[in-house]
Amino acid sequence: MELTIVTLIISMLLFFVLFFGIGFLLNMLLRMSWIMAILYPIITIFIIDDVRFIEYFRNSGTAFRELGSKIASLAPADIAILSCGLAGAIAAGFVIRLLRKKGYQMF
Repeated sequence: MELTIVTLIISMLLFFVLFFGIGFLLNMLLRMSWIMAILYPIITIFIIDDVRFIEYFRNSGTAFRELGSKIASLAPADIAILSCGLAGAIAAGFVIRLLRKKGYQMF
């Protein structure tokens, strides 16, 4: 399936909003401003790779080699979409810190 520019822009916006929202809620509930930015690389590995999580501990050499080849073979559009998700997670951390600094206490 061919990726059009409209689909790319919508996907980037959706990933930003999705991870901003999840990050904001996690930061609000767990009171850790950067929790989603820390968890995002793990979530990205689950999105990119087909290897089961336990294989990173059982057969780490092969699993990490396969992960490296998957990351190297990502298309620029995929990198842009995943980067927008990371930007959303980081933006959620900044927003929650700003709101706490202004005096808003969440939960």
